[in-house]
Amino acid sequence: MRDAEASIEITTLPNGVRVVTDHMSGLASATLGVWFGAGARHETAAENGVAHFLEHMAFKGTTTRSARQIAEEIEDVGGYLNAYTSRESTAYFARVLSQDKPRALDILSDILRNPTFATEDVEVERGVILQEIGQALDTPDDVVFDWAQECAFPEQAVGRPILGPAENISRFDAATLRGFMDRRYAPERTVVAAAGAVEHAAIVELAEEKFGDLPATAKYDTEPAVYAGGEKRVEKDLEQAHVVLGFKAPGYRDDAVYTAQVYATLLGGGMSSRLFQEVREKRGLCYTIFAQPSHYAETGMLTIYAGTGGDQCEELISVVADQMREAAEKADDAEIDRAKAQIKAGMLMGLETPSARCERISRGLLAHDRVRPVAEIVEKIDAIDRNVIRGFAAGTLADSTPTLTLYGPVGGAPDLDAVTARLAA
Repeated sequence: MRDAEASIEITTLPNGVRVVTDHMSGLASATLGVWFGAGARHETAAENGVAHFLEHMAFKGTTTRSARQIAEEIEDVGGYLNAYTSRESTAYFARVLSQDKPRALDILSDILRNPTFATEDVEVERGVILQEIGQALDTPDDVVFDWAQECAFPEQAVGRPILGPAENISRFDAATLRGFMDRRYAPERTVVAAAGAVEHAAIVELAEEKFGDLPATAKYDTEPAVYAGGEKRVEKDLEQAHVVLGFKAPGYRDDAVYTAQVYATLLGGGMSSRLFQEVREKRGLCYTIFAQPSHYAETGMLTIYAGTGGDQCEELISVVADQMREAAEKADDAEIDRAKAQIKAGMLMGLETPSARCERISRGLLAHDRVRPVAEIVEKIDAIDRNVIRGFAAGTLADSTPTLTLYGPVGGAPDLDAVTARLAA
């Protein structure tokens, strides 16, 4: 099967593992990776943090390679390995020169199929992750975003932090890690992807050899995510008040996701955006302010973040609310076209590296069971006009309870009821 974009090819192995490649002419390197549709939202409350812990353990040793050997074998050829965990997926990938693709996929399959989870390695990495959690807790803008996620999706897997709580991390063992991997790293949720100097047939052959016998796992349902909204504030003697204001947004399977992206961009996506110009440039209320959407399968959240002085918090929130109302009534063609141009340029510029292309094709299969052609996405963005944006902006204000989280000298900040009233004024 060939994708609508001629450079992309997709093959499904007999056990359900999908292999997708994107050939890029003129390159001497390739990015290869394995993406699993399993992340923090697929954990139980007692498991929260295990997907991220498992990612950390990937490079700690296998039945055939020590951690040092893994590092040396990839760096002997000038390549690198990395991994990340999100709420809906976990990825393990490498970038190498073209001739070293078999080595890269062999290492990736080894760390995923044959990990030892040695007790001493688990203990070392436990300490590393606890330090990572400590570092996040010392970073106020990280904290306030985690609170926003929790308030927006209370008592739900998608609302829990990716790193997990320290108490969970302190008790995880090899059995916990292996159990999650065995249950969640299912063939039908696995994508082997490669982009750059690659030939599809060769990658399929390697993937069949390394992952063609990945065993099926028991079927399971993902807990649905339902946006709720809410408020949390913690007063603390910090230099700045950290503010997150959130709203319900569409999931990535809804074409309204593109409208959300354009709206977020014109609202707070760059130096020309409404919030940057009004809050920072005209009023000097902050150094950093931005708006961004996050999307999951069935829902999402649009968030606005700013850091400001405690005595300026009320004014900042009021100005943000006023700008959101004004956008719903007066968003004009020039700012909408500018936002659309930013999104399209960012997408197209981002596709100039094999790593970005590999990420795109793998996430496309996990999210949509296909790779959406760039031309299709551009067409959907171009179709967004003033009436669509104004309607979306008005719906954002009317259709859900806001999420408000504050951290720092926030005693004078308005509460959620006051913010909701200002948004509706």
